Amino acid sequence: MDFVPTEATLELAGLTRDILADHVTPARLRQVETTPGHVDRALWADLAGAGVLSAALPEEVGGGGFGLLEQCGVLVELGRAVAPVPYLPSIVVAASALAAFGSAEQREKWARPTAEGRLLPTAALVEELDDGTGTPATTAERGPDGWTLTGVKTTVPWGAVADLFLVPATTPQGRAVFLVDPRDEHVTVTGQQVVDGDDTAWLDLAGVRLDDDRLLGSPGDETAAWLLARATVGLCALQFGITERALELTAEHARTRVQFDRPIGSFQAVSQRLADAFVDVAAIRLTLWQAAWRLASDLPCETEVATAKFWAADAGHRVAHTAVHVHGGQGIDVEHGLHRYFTAAKRVEFELGGATAHLRRIGAALATHPA
Repeated sequence: MDFVPTEATLELAGLTRDILADHVTPARLRQVETTPGHVDRALWADLAGAGVLSAALPEEVGGGGFGLLEQCGVLVELGRAVAPVPYLPSIVVAASALAAFGSAEQREKWARPTAEGRLLPTAALVEELDDGTGTPATTAERGPDGWTLTGVKTTVPWGAVADLFLVPATTPQGRAVFLVDPRDEHVTVTGQQVVDGDDTAWLDLAGVRLDDDRLLGSPGDETAAWLLARATVGLCALQFGITERALELTAEHARTRVQFDRPIGSFQAVSQRLADAFVDVAAIRLTLWQAAWRLASDLPCETEVATAKFWAADAGHRVAHTAVHVHGGQGIDVEHGLHRYFTAAKRVEFELGGATAHLRRIGAALATHPA
């Protein structure tokens, strides 16, 4: 494959970086952390106004016609800035799925407003007792008057402020994805807080009745797998941005922090850890773009996606800890800017499966189809 970014990817990433430079400051981040949902609404509005939200969505929903590679370019920049906006669940996963699998009515009602920044959908992909098979414990039963959803989802990103949930469930025909409004009867949304301080949500579906127009795609089709693959690759893109910037900050600290009359970066123990971190970040980058390219090209990519997430988790863990250790006492100060990168990396490490879970998926794939 060609690892050179497309011109559109570079331009959209550059535009995103310019907007983030005007918005994401330590003071602004602290302010956003006191608001419900931890969403920077002003930044989200500016990204929408500049066309960043819509650029990588299909033209049918008001987008610019670009795709996953360009979305990953945006995610890398958001990771570098640890920006508090729901671009991954709302645009990369939810809006893209609505555009790809939705009816004309669903696209107009949900995808277009999302592209314009007026709606915040999210995807509820995680359950408490995930057995690793990809089969949701949440069920959907077909009745004479529609569908009935029963189950629980946890750590739903930005779920406390979401306007719509994309919910995978198991039906007799296979997996299906349903569109759940938080205002629907028998839906309970309870806020949760995760390691990086972000608000997520516990979504309880206690016999939620839905009409057929709330089904996205068809039961047994690829919609649920599509959501999970996109979300996983998106996390890898975020982790690349997070770790790349964390390493830059750490290298700068090693150049300027003087101990025993010399920069600490000149000591072998420090320089070797930074060199190892450089290799780890490169591995995250290469596996990310390989997985993203294959997924965007509609090529078989289950193993590549699992490989990318393994590196995002395993190498991301090492880079985050190296950054903290090299910063010394500053590294464990929760008020220091580096702390945001550490907690962000830790969240991505385990979200949608940690290193061990994805290593098992790689092993299972190799056992089924030996290389």
